[in-house]
Amino acid sequence: MDVDDLLEVLDSGQRIAAGSELHALMHSASQDALRICAELNSGYRSPHEVRELLRQLTGRHVDESVVLFPPFNSDFGRNIKLGKRVFINAGCKFQDQGGISIGDECLIGHNVVVATLNHDLDPARRTAMLPAPVSIGRNVWVGANATILSGVTIGDNAVVAAAAVVTKDVPVGAVVVGSPARVVRTV
Repeated sequence: MDVDDLLEVLDSGQRIAAGSELHALMHSASQDALRICAELNSGYRSPHEVRELLRQLTGRHVDESVVLFPPFNSDFGRNIKLGKRVFINAGCKFQDQGGISIGDECLIGHNVVVATLNHDLDPARRTAMLPAPVSIGRNVWVGANATILSGVTIGDNAVVAAAAVVTKDVPVGAVVVGSPARVVRTV
């Protein structure tokens, strides 16, 4: 079993049992992500070097128009997909095992957290992980210190206000604020 097999299971939303072979593989893959993020965050890197490290982290093509300001942390890395002209500001943390997709022309503010894993409420199964993707549409602006939780889709042209906690889908063109985030207007 390899990382591609793990990605297939994660993308299908299957529960990952603690102590399982998949769980061990996920932790092993995380070591690569932690190493790459440490290199990314250990000193000044040119925009080209940052994109090259993002390519290593994600295992995917990263468009030359993508800009990321370190520090940046991901505990997996292999399930991040970035569109063109994406800007990710400093201090962001991506827990991407369940999958994070960021569309073209998105702006991601300082210290944004995107979490794609959850745990079961049942104490007997609490250590199992439940992956669910986060999809951020095209031309979305996510404000500083926002948190986006697993299974959420944010529609094109939406705005997530600073410090919002997004627990459910955001409609196209909506502006959401608060915790939990709620729609206050459209653009």
